[in-house]
Amino acid sequence: MNFHTRKWIKPEDLNPNGTLFGGRLLEWIDEEAALYAIIQLENSRTVTKYMSEINFRSSAKEGDIIEIGIKPTKFGNSSLTLACEVRNKMTREVIITVDSIIMVSLGDDGKPVAHGKTEIEYVKNRLQDK
Repeated sequence: MNFHTRKWIKPEDLNPNGTLFGGRLLEWIDEEAALYAIIQLENSRTVTKYMSEINFRSSAKEGDIIEIGIKPTKFGNSSLTLACEVRNKMTREVIITVDSIIMVSLGDDGKPVAHGKTEIEYVKNRLQDK
């Protein structure tokens, strides 16, 4: 699991219970998955098709720092399937897991298009090839 993004929990991120609002966390997860897939598939027209059951295991409170981890699990013809884990850096507890997020590469017409990728590529390796 690669943890690229950290978020600092601020008052506007809280629910009426004073803990991290689940909807805000899902927004961050969706954005992180999109960014990861766009970079991997080299297509800015990559969208979320599916998000599996989510499992809230703990929470975070104001002032906590969380980190979002993404791991690719499968390359399809036009899709990339990811897993996600979010953990609280302050308590070291896992906050949420998502087993499957399917991102789909779209063409100019808005329909799925083959991306031709079969494995993870790192930007530093792409730059060396050019």
